[in-house]
Amino acid sequence: MVESQGSNIQELSLEAVMGERFGRYSKYIIQERALPDIRDGLKPVQRRILYAMNQDGNTYEKAFRKSAKSVGNVMGNFHPHGDSSIYEAMVRLSQSWKLRDPLIEMHGNNGSMDGDPPAAMRYTEARLSQISSEMLRDIEKNTVDFVPNFDDTDMEPTVLPARFPNLLVNGATGISAGYATEIPPHNLHETVQALLYLMKNPKATLADLMEFVKGPDFPTGGILQGVDGIIKAYTTGRGRVMLRAKTAVESLKGNKEQIVVTEIPYEVNKAILVKKIDEIRLLKKIEGIAEVRDESDREGLRVVIELKRNANQEGILNYLFKNTDLQISYNFNMVAINNMRPENVGLKQILTAYLEHQRTVTTRRTQFELKKAREREHIVAGLIKALSILDDVIKTIRASKNKKDAKDNLVDEYSFTEAQAEAIVSLQLYRLTNTDVTALQAEAKELAAKIKQFELILSDSKELDRVIKKEITAIDKKYTSERKTVIQDKVEQLKIETEVLIAPEDVVVMVSKDGYLKRSSLRSFNASDVTENGLKPEDSVIYQETINTLDHFFIFTDSGNVIYRPVHEIPDYKWKDTGLHLSQSIGLKSEEKVIAAYAFKDLEQAGNFVFATKEGNIKQTAFVDLKPGRTYKSRASQGMKLKSETDRLIMVNFVETSQINKKYVFAITHGGYGLRYLLSEVPVSGAKAAGVKAMDLRDDFITAVLLVTGSEQIGILTQRGAFKRMLVAEVSPTTRARRGVQILRELKRNPHRVEFVSLLLDEDPQNLLITTDQQETIMLNPFEHPTGDRYSNGSFVIDTATQGNPTRFVAIKENKEK
Repeated sequence: MVESQGSNIQELSLEAVMGERFGRYSKYIIQERALPDIRDGLKPVQRRILYAMNQDGNTYEKAFRKSAKSVGNVMGNFHPHGDSSIYEAMVRLSQSWKLRDPLIEMHGNNGSMDGDPPAAMRYTEARLSQISSEMLRDIEKNTVDFVPNFDDTDMEPTVLPARFPNLLVNGATGISAGYATEIPPHNLHETVQALLYLMKNPKATLADLMEFVKGPDFPTGGILQGVDGIIKAYTTGRGRVMLRAKTAVESLKGNKEQIVVTEIPYEVNKAILVKKIDEIRLLKKIEGIAEVRDESDREGLRVVIELKRNANQEGILNYLFKNTDLQISYNFNMVAINNMRPENVGLKQILTAYLEHQRTVTTRRTQFELKKAREREHIVAGLIKALSILDDVIKTIRASKNKKDAKDNLVDEYSFTEAQAEAIVSLQLYRLTNTDVTALQAEAKELAAKIKQFELILSDSKELDRVIKKEITAIDKKYTSERKTVIQDKVEQLKIETEVLIAPEDVVVMVSKDGYLKRSSLRSFNASDVTENGLKPEDSVIYQETINTLDHFFIFTDSGNVIYRPVHEIPDYKWKDTGLHLSQSIGLKSEEKVIAAYAFKDLEQAGNFVFATKEGNIKQTAFVDLKPGRTYKSRASQGMKLKSETDRLIMVNFVETSQINKKYVFAITHGGYGLRYLLSEVPVSGAKAAGVKAMDLRDDFITAVLLVTGSEQIGILTQRGAFKRMLVAEVSPTTRARRGVQILRELKRNPHRVEFVSLLLDEDPQNLLITTDQQETIMLNPFEHPTGDRYSNGSFVIDTATQGNPTRFVAIKENKEK
């Protein structure tokens, strides 16, 4: 005995054991738990609930019963799992926002669209809905196979007769091992019409069937976008569409509006949706939402989004579609058990499998009824014969010892069959009347007609289909309902305007030479002294203007970098604060300086940026080439490539396309040479290009490059402290890359060198502020100095010996407004 037991011990690796056991477990949960059958569209737990409730007589025409009783029956007889899983399945079958045609009616709290849990099963009552009777009709007529239940004490069906295509009508959702399913609900009428067409035209294409089934029909309604996704799903079982809420805009008093949501996407939690929209309002992610209210009641769903006066309702709605569950993507994953195997199934395959199931069910029912009719016909024939020789029959029965002897005597003497003899001896005396003979003859005639009809159905497939058509058309007529979901061909692309996200506001933006950036409200700016801008004494303002939060801001550094910021993303500071340094968000060199900044209303400017470097390169680059990329927040983009480490960008200017042919480049070197030529001579090149030669420098370098029309004046400040005002026209136009002409008189001893150049504008009077390395400041009115020719060196305005060397030379408007 010990040896026998020992021989049954097997040595197996853990991998083999785990793999084999998990394979068996997976097979079980795929076939017996999470996926619906393609024929009746039910998972095993749902099928067991419906069958058990039907078996208990808990049907639509009878009173409700406690849910706990039904759950107990299902658990005790058919589904040996936890009561919570059974009750959850029962509740879902009763929820009108989950199923297109609920299979169970429930009294009490069965949950809500807000995700509220149902009441405990001891409080709720349930019964089968009327349409459930169509799922179970004829189940007692041997229409489906039965198998023993888990403890072999009862029998349960492997599938329900399902007299309507439940898999499509109510859909399915579930997750098993390696498989998941997501089949949307459909309209019963459309599905039945497609089935009837397929019955008549077995070779029907998907396009033919979609003439009837336009797409899913969700119980919560909504708008479905993307016919291409539906076609793909109905072909392969997988597809993606967009499902959005149904909304309308209502006008209120005071030029205000409100967005009213009356239908939300399928399986979206309404309470969470409302909370999310209200969070967007509270966090001011978009401007314009005044209040969010859930006004849903017994009349139906109604979520109100009240807007502020003159708010952009279309833009706000688009933002909500994009950022909340007012619009979701619905992914078809139509997996069902077909012939005991999980398969991705399309529309035609589902309808074909269902039609085959109906033919099987109707055939088996007809065979059952034919057998019953033949048995009854046999009995009726025996009764008619017995009544025709009634006296003899009575005499024989009276002469018999007991019932069994009477039956044997009837069989022996009158050639009755066993069944006929049983019917005769069981006959009640009142049936021995003349009227009963007539009734039996009428019944025999009726049975003969039925038998003939049943035999015709079984022998003729067209007659079989005619029966199915008649029955399913009656169901369609009885339970038909209007389509709830609107289907649109194309998925609408959501464009969210910046105005929706940002409150338009005028602000003062400043960027300094050392790289400090900030924006301040007009209130903060006007409440402060203009000079209290928070900058260090050695720093200077490069840009300071009042612009709008919807504008776009470009910053250029002397290393050829471009930094982009939407104005609303520039950090907000009080005017007296220093602001945020650019290096805190973007990697810059320690010695890198800001040289220019420009603000634009939009990113569709027609024009070019002009770049010029200290070592003599120049180029034009189209605005479109400097548009910001996805990484603009964390890295600078290149505006111009510098050919050497010592070179520096000294000028950036923006010129509109219409002005390019009217402008001249005016380059001035440190050694006192000036060159003027048309801007159109400078080629347009990409952002990463180094440009072309601006001027023949020899051993010199460029101090300034200006864009002029030829009628302007310039102010020149030399290293010796001399200032000279000169007409641009003093330098005649020539061509690019030349040496140019002298604009200062060359001295043999301690010659003047150009340190700073400023463009002087007659229409915008300005003073020139000079700062020295000894922190002395000299305010200069350039128009108090005479105009000099090319050969003059101007007049001294700084005593460098006592006041220091000039380090800064900026134009300041005379009547500076706050």
